[in-house]
Amino acid sequence: MNESPTAITNLLYRYAELMDAGQLEACADLFTHARVLLGDPAIGEPPVVNRDGLVAAWRAMVRIHEDGTPRTRHLVATPIIDVDEEAGTATCRSTYTVFQQVGPGPLQPVISGRYLDRFAKVDGSWRFAERAYVMDLIGDLSQHVIGDLPNTSKDAGPS
Repeated sequence: MNESPTAITNLLYRYAELMDAGQLEACADLFTHARVLLGDPAIGEPPVVNRDGLVAAWRAMVRIHEDGTPRTRHLVATPIIDVDEEAGTATCRSTYTVFQQVGPGPLQPVISGRYLDRFAKVDGSWRFAERAYVMDLIGDLSQHVIGDLPNTSKDAGPS
C-alpha cells in the first residue's frame, strides 16, 4: 500500500493544528525546505518567502489573542494528491475554511480558499516544497488579521 498520500495529508493537517495553536515557529518549520508564495501565481507574481520570511509575515499579520492562539479552527478538505514516487515529488490542491470565535462573540467562518502545494521527499520523508495561498471568500477578518491584507483581491493571506 502506498503511504505517501497519507503522509502528505498529515502535513496539511499538522499545519492547521499548529496554526490554530498559535505555534507559528513550529508551523513555519514545516516549510524549512519550501518557498511560499503569498498569493495565487495564476493572477500575478505574489511575494515569495522562505521559512523565516513566513514567520515574519505571520507575526506581522496574524492576531494572537490572550490565550496565545489566533482563536481559529482551520478545516482543510478535499485534498487532491498526485504523487510521482519515482521522482520523489507530489502536488496537492486542497481547500480551507477558517472559523474563529473571540470572547463571547459568535463562531463564524472568516475566510475560505485553496492551498496549492508541491512536496518533495527529503531524506525519506515528505516535506513541503512550495505553497501558494489563494483566498476565494473573505469574511470578517478584524479579529484574525492585524491591519489590512496586502491585497484583498484574493492575492495574499495568512491562513
